[in-house]
Amino acid sequence: MLELPSKSIVEGNTVRWGVVGEGPPLVAIHGTPFSSQVWRRIVPHLADRRTIYYFDLVGYGQSEMRDDQDVSLAVQNRVLKALFSEWELDRPDILAHDFGGATALRAYFLDGLRYASMTIFDAVALAPWGSPFVQHVRMHEEAFSKMPDYMHRALLETYLQTAAHNPLSAEAMEIYCSPWLGKVGQPAFYRQIAQMDQKYTDEIQDRYRVLDCPVTVLWGKNDEWIPYEKGASLAARISDRPCIPVQNSGHLVQEDSPEAIVAAVLNQIAGE
Repeated sequence: MLELPSKSIVEGNTVRWGVVGEGPPLVAIHGTPFSSQVWRRIVPHLADRRTIYYFDLVGYGQSEMRDDQDVSLAVQNRVLKALFSEWELDRPDILAHDFGGATALRAYFLDGLRYASMTIFDAVALAPWGSPFVQHVRMHEEAFSKMPDYMHRALLETYLQTAAHNPLSAEAMEIYCSPWLGKVGQPAFYRQIAQMDQKYTDEIQDRYRVLDCPVTVLWGKNDEWIPYEKGASLAARISDRPCIPVQNSGHLVQEDSPEAIVAAVLNQIAGE
């Protein structure tokens, strides 16, 4: 498990974060409904080459969860910008997944953040997105939030497994479930789903262009949440290189093929 001993207050929200390693900075940004623990099998292989900053998005993991909290994509890029300032970062490398990809792209195109390189995979970036389940929760958030614990746990585990192509280990399932359980976690889970809105990627999609830094896009070939074709399309817009397919992997490449992510980052930074 990665430790998050530090905290920052950003727009009234407590954000938990940690830093390990040595060398130039790299910021790892997780997606939904996960936490920075998705990097626990990645970080140890990069820490001898990079100082790695990781954090839990607002409303996720160990960061603050509360009623009436804005946990949408609208706030996450502003949090990233604030953390860059606090950490005194200038053009770090970026590693981003899912909502983390949307956050990094929004921060680039809306907030003017700049990166030394970007490794991005299975990102929420191009319309349309948002499953029928997401749309249903958005209409019935309160009912889902008040389900009996055992029903919520069963739904949560089923939902999380659909992110991976291969069966999640009991350890991984517990890591990803635990923040979303209990009187605080359960409503927080449905809160973040209810606030998923395509308008936050529509806002930047027409601005996409090849970034002013090297960009590697890779994608789980068996991603059932966001199909590989979206990755190929995204790569054509923001990179001068084609999307790299990750075989035998779903949306949660960190669990299905962590070695593919490590290799992509190492290849990326080897060209510095």
